[in-house]
Amino acid sequence: MSASTQLNPDPLAKLEPRTEPSAPRVFIKTYGCQMNERDSEAVAAQLQEKGYEIASSDRDADIILLNTCSVRDAAEQKAIGKMQNLIAQTRRERPNAVLGFMGCMAQSRGKDLIDQLPDLDLVVGTQKFHRVGDHLDQLLKSENRQPICDTEAEVGSESTIREHLFTGKSAAKAVTAFVSIMQGCNQYCSFCIVPYTRGKERSRPIEEIVDEVRGLVDQGVREVTLLGQIVTSYGKREIGSKNGLSAFTQLIEATHEVEGLERIRFTSPHPKGYQDDLIEAYGRLPKLCESAHLPLQSGSNSMLKKMKRGYTRERFLEIIHKLRQVRPDMGMTTDIIVGFPGETEEEFQETIDLCRKVEFDNAYVFKYSPRKGTPASEMPDPLPQELIEERHAILLNEINQIAKRKYEQFVGREVEVLVEGPSRRNPNRMMGRTRCHKIVVFEANERFRGQLMKMKIESAGAFTLYGNPAILNLD
Repeated sequence: MSASTQLNPDPLAKLEPRTEPSAPRVFIKTYGCQMNERDSEAVAAQLQEKGYEIASSDRDADIILLNTCSVRDAAEQKAIGKMQNLIAQTRRERPNAVLGFMGCMAQSRGKDLIDQLPDLDLVVGTQKFHRVGDHLDQLLKSENRQPICDTEAEVGSESTIREHLFTGKSAAKAVTAFVSIMQGCNQYCSFCIVPYTRGKERSRPIEEIVDEVRGLVDQGVREVTLLGQIVTSYGKREIGSKNGLSAFTQLIEATHEVEGLERIRFTSPHPKGYQDDLIEAYGRLPKLCESAHLPLQSGSNSMLKKMKRGYTRERFLEIIHKLRQVRPDMGMTTDIIVGFPGETEEEFQETIDLCRKVEFDNAYVFKYSPRKGTPASEMPDPLPQELIEERHAILLNEINQIAKRKYEQFVGREVEVLVEGPSRRNPNRMMGRTRCHKIVVFEANERFRGQLMKMKIESAGAFTLYGNPAILNLD
Protein backbone atom coordinates (compact mmCIF):
# COMPACT_ATOMS: atom_id res chain seq x y z
CA MET A 1 0.00 0.00 0.00
CA SER A 2 1.32 3.39 -0.92
CA ALA A 3 1.53 6.17 1.60
CA SER A 4 0.13 8.55 -0.98
CA THR A 5 -3.51 9.51 -1.33
CA GLN A 6 -5.62 7.14 -3.33
CA LEU A 7 -9.22 6.08 -3.77
CA ASN A 8 -10.21 3.06 -1.75
CA PRO A 9 -10.99 -0.10 -3.73
CA ASP A 10 -14.69 -0.46 -4.51
CA PRO A 11 -16.06 -2.82 -1.81
CA LEU A 12 -18.95 -3.86 -4.05
CA ALA A 13 -16.99 -4.72 -7.17
CA LYS A 14 -16.81 -8.49 -6.55
CA LEU A 15 -20.36 -9.16 -5.40
CA GLU A 16 -22.02 -12.19 -6.89
CA PRO A 17 -25.13 -11.19 -8.89
CA ARG A 18 -28.47 -12.64 -7.88
CA THR A 19 -30.33 -14.92 -10.22
CA GLU A 20 -33.72 -13.25 -10.81
CA PRO A 21 -33.39 -11.89 -14.37
CA SER A 22 -36.26 -9.42 -14.04
CA ALA A 23 -34.91 -7.54 -11.02
CA PRO A 24 -33.42 -4.07 -11.64
CA ARG A 25 -29.63 -4.20 -11.48
CA VAL A 26 -27.80 -1.55 -9.42
CA PHE A 27 -24.15 -0.55 -9.67
CA ILE A 28 -22.69 1.58 -6.84
CA LYS A 29 -19.30 3.26 -7.24
CA THR A 30 -17.73 4.59 -4.05
CA TYR A 31 -15.31 7.49 -3.78
CA GLY A 32 -13.43 8.37 -0.60
CA CYS A 33 -13.16 6.96 2.88
CA GLN A 34 -14.21 3.85 4.78
CA MET A 35 -17.36 5.61 5.97
CA ASN A 36 -18.41 6.07 2.35
CA GLU A 37 -17.69 2.40 1.71
CA ARG A 38 -19.83 1.45 4.69
CA ASP A 39 -22.67 3.70 3.50
CA SER A 40 -22.53 2.07 0.06
CA GLU A 41 -22.60 -1.39 1.57
CA ALA A 42 -25.65 -0.54 3.67
CA VAL A 43 -27.49 0.94 0.67
CA ALA A 44 -26.66 -2.14 -1.41
CA ALA A 45 -27.92 -4.44 1.35
CA GLN A 46 -31.14 -2.46 1.69
CA LEU A 47 -31.69 -2.61 -2.06
CA GLN A 48 -31.13 -6.35 -2.11
CA GLU A 49 -33.78 -6.74 0.58
CA LYS A 50 -36.18 -4.86 -1.71
CA GLY A 51 -35.47 -7.28 -4.57
CA TYR A 52 -32.82 -5.36 -6.52
CA GLU A 53 -29.69 -7.05 -7.87
CA ILE A 54 -26.20 -5.68 -7.34
CA ALA A 55 -24.27 -5.39 -10.61
CA SER A 56 -20.49 -5.71 -10.76
CA SER A 57 -20.19 -3.18 -13.60
CA ASP A 58 -21.96 -0.03 -14.73
CA ARG A 59 -22.18 -1.52 -18.24
CA ASP A 60 -24.86 -4.03 -17.31
CA ALA A 61 -26.73 -1.96 -14.71
CA ASP A 62 -30.20 -0.43 -14.89
CA ILE A 63 -29.31 1.95 -12.06
CA ILE A 64 -25.92 3.62 -11.50
CA LEU A 65 -25.20 5.45 -8.25
CA LEU A 66 -22.00 7.31 -7.41
CA ASN A 67 -21.36 7.68 -3.67
CA THR A 68 -19.29 10.83 -3.55
CA CYS A 69 -16.64 12.49 -1.41
CA SER A 70 -16.24 16.23 -0.80
CA VAL A 71 -13.06 16.29 1.27
CA ARG A 72 -10.99 17.35 -1.75
CA ASP A 73 -12.05 19.16 -4.88
CA ALA A 74 -10.26 16.58 -7.02
CA ALA A 75 -12.60 13.87 -5.72
CA GLU A 76 -15.66 15.93 -6.65
CA GLN A 77 -14.34 16.68 -10.13
CA LYS A 78 -13.53 13.01 -10.65
CA ALA A 79 -17.07 12.00 -9.70
CA ILE A 80 -18.65 14.68 -11.90
CA GLY A 81 -16.44 13.67 -14.83
CA LYS A 82 -17.41 10.04 -14.33
CA MET A 83 -21.10 10.94 -14.31
CA GLN A 84 -20.75 13.04 -17.47
CA ASN A 85 -19.22 10.05 -19.24
CA LEU A 86 -21.93 7.75 -17.90
CA ILE A 87 -24.65 10.09 -19.12
CA ALA A 88 -23.14 10.25 -22.60
CA GLN A 89 -22.77 6.48 -22.83
CA THR A 90 -25.79 5.25 -20.91
CA ARG A 91 -28.39 7.57 -22.38
CA ARG A 92 -27.34 6.35 -25.83
CA GLU A 93 -27.39 2.64 -24.98
CA ARG A 94 -30.00 2.48 -22.18
CA PRO A 95 -32.10 5.65 -22.21
CA ASN A 96 -34.29 4.48 -19.30
CA ALA A 97 -31.39 3.84 -16.91
CA VAL A 98 -31.47 5.71 -13.59
CA LEU A 99 -28.38 7.80 -12.80
CA GLY A 100 -27.74 9.36 -9.42
CA PHE A 101 -25.36 10.81 -6.86
CA MET A 102 -25.44 10.13 -3.14
CA GLY A 103 -23.18 11.13 -0.27
CA CYS A 104 -21.23 14.21 0.71
CA MET A 105 -21.03 15.98 -2.64
CA ALA A 106 -24.72 15.29 -3.19
CA GLN A 107 -25.40 16.85 0.20
CA SER A 108 -23.31 19.97 -0.38
CA ARG A 109 -24.36 20.66 -3.97
CA GLY A 110 -27.92 19.36 -3.92
CA LYS A 111 -30.12 20.61 -6.74
CA ASP A 112 -27.16 22.41 -8.35
CA LEU A 113 -26.03 18.97 -9.56
CA ILE A 114 -29.32 18.52 -11.41
CA ASP A 115 -28.99 22.00 -12.88
CA GLN A 116 -25.43 21.18 -14.00
CA LEU A 117 -26.36 17.70 -15.28
CA PRO A 118 -29.98 17.80 -16.52
CA ASP A 119 -29.95 14.06 -17.31
CA LEU A 120 -29.38 13.25 -13.64
CA ASP A 121 -32.28 11.41 -11.97
CA LEU A 122 -31.41 11.27 -8.27
CA VAL A 123 -29.47 13.25 -5.65
CA VAL A 124 -29.50 11.78 -2.12
CA GLY A 125 -27.79 13.43 0.85
CA THR A 126 -25.89 11.94 3.78
CA GLN A 127 -28.91 11.57 6.07
CA LYS A 128 -31.10 9.93 3.44
CA PHE A 129 -29.21 6.79 2.40
CA HIS A 130 -32.08 4.66 3.75
CA ARG A 131 -34.48 6.43 1.37
CA VAL A 132 -32.63 5.38 -1.79
CA GLY A 133 -34.77 2.31 -2.37
CA ASP A 134 -38.04 4.23 -2.12
CA HIS A 135 -36.77 6.89 -4.51
CA LEU A 136 -35.65 4.26 -7.02
CA ASP A 137 -39.04 2.56 -6.83
CA GLN A 138 -40.69 5.88 -7.62
CA LEU A 139 -38.36 6.67 -10.52
CA LEU A 140 -38.72 3.25 -12.12
CA LYS A 141 -42.51 3.34 -11.92
CA SER A 142 -42.87 6.88 -13.22
CA GLU A 143 -43.95 7.33 -16.84
CA ASN A 144 -42.96 10.99 -16.79
CA ARG A 145 -39.77 10.80 -14.75
CA GLN A 146 -38.79 13.89 -12.78
CA PRO A 147 -35.46 14.25 -10.94
CA ILE A 148 -35.52 13.70 -7.18
CA CYS A 149 -33.31 15.69 -4.80
CA ASP A 150 -33.47 14.62 -1.14
CA THR A 151 -30.92 16.33 1.12
CA GLU A 152 -32.97 17.45 4.12
CA ALA A 153 -31.83 16.50 7.62
CA GLU A 154 -33.66 13.55 9.18
CA VAL A 155 -33.89 12.71 12.87
CA GLY A 156 -32.70 9.17 13.62
CA SER A 157 -30.69 8.76 10.41
CA GLU A 158 -27.66 7.69 12.45
CA SER A 159 -29.40 4.37 13.17
CA THR A 160 -30.26 3.54 9.56
CA ILE A 161 -26.79 2.42 8.41
CA ARG A 162 -26.92 -1.05 9.91
CA GLU A 163 -27.49 -3.54 7.09
CA HIS A 164 -24.59 -5.66 5.82
CA LEU A 165 -24.08 -7.63 2.62
CA PHE A 166 -24.33 -11.15 3.95
CA THR A 167 -26.19 -13.05 1.25
CA GLY A 168 -25.22 -15.90 -1.03
CA LYS A 169 -21.57 -16.88 -1.08
CA SER A 170 -20.38 -13.89 0.92
CA ALA A 171 -22.23 -15.03 4.05
CA ALA A 172 -19.77 -17.85 4.67
CA LYS A 173 -16.71 -15.73 3.94
CA ALA A 174 -17.14 -12.51 5.93
CA VAL A 175 -14.28 -12.16 8.42
CA THR A 176 -14.20 -8.43 9.13
CA ALA A 177 -16.92 -5.78 9.12
CA PHE A 178 -17.35 -2.04 9.63
CA VAL A 179 -20.00 -0.82 12.07
CA SER A 180 -21.19 2.80 11.90
CA ILE A 181 -21.71 4.07 15.44
CA MET A 182 -22.49 7.73 14.72
CA GLN A 183 -22.94 10.36 12.05
CA GLY A 184 -21.71 13.92 11.74
CA CYS A 185 -18.90 16.03 13.14
CA ASN A 186 -18.70 18.97 15.56
CA GLN A 187 -14.99 19.69 15.20
CA TYR A 188 -15.06 22.30 12.39
CA CYS A 189 -11.39 22.15 11.44
CA SER A 190 -10.73 25.16 9.25
CA PHE A 191 -9.86 23.04 6.18
CA CYS A 192 -12.71 20.51 6.39
CA ILE A 193 -16.13 20.54 4.76
CA VAL A 194 -17.40 17.38 6.49
CA PRO A 195 -19.39 19.13 9.28
CA TYR A 196 -21.30 20.94 6.55
CA THR A 197 -22.03 17.77 4.57
CA ARG A 198 -22.55 15.25 7.38
CA GLY A 199 -24.19 17.53 9.92
CA LYS A 200 -23.77 17.61 13.69
CA GLU A 201 -22.75 14.56 15.69
CA ARG A 202 -25.51 12.03 16.33
CA SER A 203 -24.74 8.75 18.12
CA ARG A 204 -26.51 5.40 18.18
CA PRO A 205 -27.37 3.68 21.49
CA ILE A 206 -24.78 1.23 22.84
CA GLU A 207 -27.31 -1.60 22.97
CA GLU A 208 -28.22 -1.14 19.32
CA ILE A 209 -24.59 -1.24 18.20
CA VAL A 210 -23.82 -4.31 20.31
CA ASP A 211 -26.84 -6.12 18.85
CA GLU A 212 -25.51 -5.38 15.37
CA VAL A 213 -22.10 -6.75 16.32
CA ARG A 214 -23.69 -9.92 17.71
CA GLY A 215 -25.51 -10.41 14.44
CA LEU A 216 -22.27 -10.00 12.52
CA VAL A 217 -20.51 -12.56 14.71
CA ASP A 218 -23.38 -14.97 14.09
CA GLN A 219 -22.62 -14.54 10.38
CA GLY A 220 -18.97 -15.53 10.94
CA VAL A 221 -17.34 -12.12 11.47
CA ARG A 222 -14.33 -12.24 13.79
CA GLU A 223 -13.28 -8.57 13.76
CA VAL A 224 -15.26 -5.32 13.74
CA THR A 225 -14.11 -1.75 13.10
CA LEU A 226 -16.21 0.93 14.80
CA LEU A 227 -16.72 3.87 12.43
CA GLY A 228 -17.36 7.53 13.04
CA GLN A 229 -16.21 10.81 11.53
CA ILE A 230 -14.58 11.47 14.90
CA VAL A 231 -15.23 8.15 16.51
CA THR A 232 -13.83 9.15 19.92
CA SER A 233 -16.58 11.79 20.21
CA TYR A 234 -19.18 9.03 20.34
CA GLY A 235 -22.03 9.61 22.79
CA LYS A 236 -20.64 12.71 24.47
CA ARG A 237 -24.06 14.31 24.68
CA GLU A 238 -26.42 11.34 24.44
CA ILE A 239 -24.62 9.05 26.90
CA GLY A 240 -21.89 10.96 28.71
CA SER A 241 -19.18 9.70 31.04
CA LYS A 242 -19.81 7.06 33.70
CA ASN A 243 -17.45 5.90 36.44
CA GLY A 244 -14.61 7.80 34.80
CA LEU A 245 -15.17 6.21 31.40
CA SER A 246 -16.15 8.13 28.28
CA ALA A 247 -19.14 6.93 26.29
CA PHE A 248 -16.77 5.60 23.64
CA THR A 249 -14.80 3.53 26.14
CA GLN A 250 -18.10 2.24 27.52
CA LEU A 251 -19.04 1.15 24.00
CA ILE A 252 -15.72 -0.66 23.53
CA GLU A 253 -16.23 -2.46 26.84
CA ALA A 254 -19.75 -3.54 25.84
CA THR A 255 -18.56 -4.70 22.41
CA HIS A 256 -15.71 -6.58 24.08
CA GLU A 257 -18.28 -8.78 25.86
CA VAL A 258 -19.70 -10.17 22.60
CA GLU A 259 -18.92 -13.87 22.60
CA GLY A 260 -17.10 -15.09 19.50
CA LEU A 261 -15.69 -11.68 18.59
CA GLU A 262 -11.90 -11.78 18.45
CA ARG A 263 -10.79 -8.26 17.55
CA ILE A 264 -12.00 -4.65 17.87
CA ARG A 265 -10.65 -1.66 15.92
CA PHE A 266 -11.94 1.87 15.37
CA THR A 267 -11.44 4.79 13.00
CA SER A 268 -11.08 7.72 12.71
CA PRO A 269 -10.41 9.26 16.11
CA HIS A 270 -9.23 12.74 17.05
CA PRO A 271 -6.20 13.27 19.30
CA LYS A 272 -8.46 15.15 21.72
CA GLY A 273 -10.36 11.90 22.30
CA TYR A 274 -7.33 10.02 23.57
CA GLN A 275 -7.88 10.59 27.25
CA ASP A 276 -6.42 8.28 29.89
CA ASP A 277 -9.50 6.01 30.06
CA LEU A 278 -9.18 5.12 26.38
CA ILE A 279 -5.41 4.72 26.53
CA GLU A 280 -5.75 2.47 29.58
CA ALA A 281 -8.34 0.33 27.73
CA TYR A 282 -5.62 -0.89 25.36
CA GLY A 283 -3.89 -2.51 28.32
CA ARG A 284 -6.90 -4.25 29.89
CA LEU A 285 -9.14 -5.23 26.95
CA PRO A 286 -7.39 -7.97 24.96
CA LYS A 287 -9.80 -7.78 22.00
CA LEU A 288 -8.93 -4.10 21.43
CA CYS A 289 -6.17 -4.27 18.83
CA GLU A 290 -2.96 -2.36 19.46
CA SER A 291 -3.25 -0.10 16.44
CA ALA A 292 -4.10 3.58 16.35
CA HIS A 293 -4.79 5.90 13.43
CA LEU A 294 -4.13 9.34 14.90
CA PRO A 295 -4.61 12.18 12.39
CA LEU A 296 -1.79 14.66 13.00
CA GLN A 297 -2.34 17.03 10.03
CA SER A 298 0.72 19.14 10.95
CA GLY A 299 3.67 19.05 13.33
CA SER A 300 3.70 22.82 13.71
CA ASN A 301 1.81 24.50 16.56
CA SER A 302 1.15 27.58 14.47
CA MET A 303 -0.31 25.45 11.67
CA LEU A 304 -2.36 23.38 14.12
CA LYS A 305 -3.83 26.59 15.51
CA LYS A 306 -4.74 27.85 12.03
CA MET A 307 -6.26 24.46 11.28
CA LYS A 308 -8.32 24.67 14.52
CA ARG A 309 -7.19 21.23 15.59
CA GLY A 310 -7.38 21.85 19.33
CA TYR A 311 -4.04 20.32 20.40
CA THR A 312 -0.32 21.05 20.21
CA ARG A 313 2.59 18.98 18.95
CA GLU A 314 3.62 18.52 22.58
CA ARG A 315 0.22 17.07 23.48
CA PHE A 316 0.31 14.81 20.42
CA LEU A 317 3.72 13.45 21.44
CA GLU A 318 2.43 12.94 24.98
CA ILE A 319 -0.43 10.79 23.65
CA ILE A 320 1.99 8.70 21.58
CA HIS A 321 4.24 8.24 24.61
CA LYS A 322 1.34 7.09 26.80
CA LEU A 323 0.04 4.68 24.17
CA ARG A 324 3.45 3.08 23.77
CA GLN A 325 3.84 2.82 27.53
CA VAL A 326 0.66 0.73 27.62
CA ARG A 327 1.41 -1.15 24.37
CA PRO A 328 5.03 -0.89 23.18
CA ASP A 329 4.06 -2.76 19.99
CA MET A 330 1.34 -0.24 19.07
CA GLY A 331 0.93 0.23 15.33
CA MET A 332 0.70 3.93 14.50
CA THR A 333 -0.61 5.61 11.34
CA THR A 334 -1.69 9.17 10.62
CA ASP A 335 -3.00 11.79 8.18
CA ILE A 336 -0.93 14.84 7.23
CA ILE A 337 -1.72 17.90 5.11
CA VAL A 338 1.11 19.68 3.28
CA GLY A 339 0.83 23.10 1.69
CA PHE A 340 -1.74 24.60 4.05
CA PRO A 341 -2.11 28.36 3.42
CA GLY A 342 0.84 30.28 4.79
CA GLU A 343 2.90 27.18 5.66
CA THR A 344 6.54 28.23 5.91
CA GLU A 345 9.57 26.06 5.31
CA GLU A 346 10.23 26.06 9.05
CA GLU A 347 6.69 24.86 9.78
CA PHE A 348 7.01 22.15 7.17
CA GLN A 349 10.29 21.00 8.73
CA GLU A 350 8.52 20.79 12.11
CA THR A 351 6.17 18.25 10.56
CA ILE A 352 9.08 16.20 9.25
CA ASP A 353 10.74 16.41 12.65
CA LEU A 354 7.64 15.14 14.44
CA CYS A 355 7.29 12.26 11.96
CA ARG A 356 10.84 11.24 12.74
CA LYS A 357 10.16 11.41 16.48
CA VAL A 358 6.98 9.33 16.28
CA GLU A 359 8.11 6.93 13.52
CA PHE A 360 4.69 6.26 12.04
CA ASP A 361 4.15 2.90 10.36
CA ASN A 362 2.40 4.73 7.53
CA ALA A 363 0.90 8.11 6.77
CA TYR A 364 -1.66 9.33 4.29
CA VAL A 365 -0.17 12.55 2.98
CA PHE A 366 -2.61 14.98 1.39
CA LYS A 367 -1.87 18.02 -0.72
CA TYR A 368 -3.95 20.88 0.63
CA SER A 369 -7.03 21.46 -1.50
CA PRO A 370 -9.24 24.49 -0.74
CA ARG A 371 -12.88 23.66 -0.16
CA LYS A 372 -15.38 26.42 -0.84
CA GLY A 373 -17.22 27.40 2.32
CA THR A 374 -14.45 26.49 4.75
CA PRO A 375 -12.45 29.13 6.67
CA ALA A 376 -9.18 27.94 5.17
CA SER A 377 -10.38 28.72 1.66
CA GLU A 378 -10.42 32.42 2.61
CA MET A 379 -6.99 32.45 4.26
CA PRO A 380 -4.21 34.59 2.78
CA ASP A 381 -0.87 33.39 1.41
CA PRO A 382 -1.88 30.28 -0.53
CA LEU A 383 1.15 28.25 -1.58
CA PRO A 384 1.97 27.73 -5.26
CA GLN A 385 1.06 24.29 -6.50
CA GLU A 386 4.68 23.56 -7.45
CA LEU A 387 5.79 24.05 -3.84
CA ILE A 388 2.94 21.91 -2.52
CA GLU A 389 3.95 19.12 -4.92
CA GLU A 390 7.58 19.41 -3.85
CA ARG A 391 6.79 19.21 -0.13
CA HIS A 392 4.36 16.35 -0.74
CA ALA A 393 7.12 14.33 -2.45
CA ILE A 394 9.66 15.14 0.28
CA LEU A 395 7.35 14.07 3.10
CA LEU A 396 6.23 10.92 1.26
CA ASN A 397 9.84 9.90 0.84
CA GLU A 398 10.49 10.48 4.55
CA ILE A 399 7.42 8.44 5.54
CA ASN A 400 8.39 5.62 3.19
CA GLN A 401 11.91 5.45 4.59
CA ILE A 402 10.63 5.32 8.17
CA ALA A 403 8.05 2.68 7.26
CA LYS A 404 10.68 0.57 5.50
CA ARG A 405 12.72 0.41 8.69
CA LYS A 406 9.63 -0.31 10.79
CA TYR A 407 8.47 -3.17 8.57
CA GLU A 408 11.93 -4.72 8.38
CA GLN A 409 11.91 -4.99 12.18
CA PHE A 410 9.18 -7.64 11.86
CA VAL A 411 11.41 -10.04 9.93
CA GLY A 412 12.10 -13.07 12.10
CA ARG A 413 9.29 -12.29 14.53
CA GLU A 414 6.24 -14.43 15.23
CA VAL A 415 2.92 -12.63 14.84
CA GLU A 416 -0.78 -13.40 15.15
CA VAL A 417 -2.66 -13.04 11.87
CA LEU A 418 -6.40 -13.08 11.24
CA VAL A 419 -6.82 -14.67 7.80
CA GLU A 420 -9.17 -12.53 5.71
CA GLY A 421 -9.04 -14.16 2.27
CA PRO A 422 -7.04 -14.31 -0.96
CA SER A 423 -4.39 -11.66 -1.57
CA ARG A 424 -5.61 -8.93 -3.91
CA ARG A 425 -2.42 -9.02 -5.95
CA ASN A 426 -1.97 -12.78 -5.96
CA PRO A 427 -5.22 -14.75 -5.51
CA ASN A 428 -3.19 -17.95 -5.17
CA ARG A 429 -1.97 -16.71 -1.78
CA MET A 430 -3.91 -15.77 1.32
CA MET A 431 -3.64 -12.54 3.30
CA GLY A 432 -4.48 -11.36 6.78
CA ARG A 433 -3.57 -8.66 9.25
CA THR A 434 -1.59 -8.56 12.43
CA ARG A 435 -3.10 -7.03 15.54
CA CYS A 436 -1.12 -3.86 14.80
CA HIS A 437 -2.76 -3.74 11.35
CA LYS A 438 0.10 -4.94 9.12
CA ILE A 439 -0.87 -6.87 6.01
CA VAL A 440 0.69 -10.35 5.85
CA VAL A 441 0.70 -12.48 2.69
CA PHE A 442 1.44 -16.21 2.89
CA GLU A 443 0.97 -19.58 1.22
CA ALA A 444 -2.28 -21.19 2.35
CA ASN A 445 -5.75 -22.03 1.09
CA GLU A 446 -9.38 -21.09 1.64
CA ARG A 447 -9.92 -23.38 4.59
CA PHE A 448 -7.83 -21.05 6.74
CA ARG A 449 -10.11 -18.05 6.11
CA GLY A 450 -11.36 -16.61 9.40
CA GLN A 451 -8.72 -18.33 11.53
CA LEU A 452 -6.29 -16.69 13.92
CA MET A 453 -2.85 -18.05 13.10
CA LYS A 454 0.64 -17.69 14.47
CA MET A 455 3.30 -17.40 11.81
CA LYS A 456 6.86 -16.27 11.40
CA ILE A 457 7.64 -13.26 9.20
CA GLU A 458 10.39 -14.07 6.72
CA SER A 459 10.51 -10.90 4.59
CA ALA A 460 9.11 -7.39 4.30
CA GLY A 461 8.07 -5.41 1.23
CA ALA A 462 6.47 -2.03 0.69
CA PHE A 463 3.83 -1.94 3.44
CA THR A 464 3.45 -5.73 3.27
CA LEU A 465 4.89 -8.58 5.34
CA TYR A 466 5.38 -12.12 4.05
CA GLY A 467 4.81 -15.08 6.36
CA ASN A 468 6.76 -18.28 6.45
CA PRO A 469 4.44 -21.05 5.24
CA ALA A 470 6.46 -23.62 7.15
CA ILE A 471 4.74 -22.59 10.36
CA LEU A 472 1.31 -23.43 8.93
CA ASN A 473 -0.14 -26.92 9.22
CA LEU A 474 -1.43 -27.37 5.68
CA ASP A 475 -1.97 -31.11 5.85
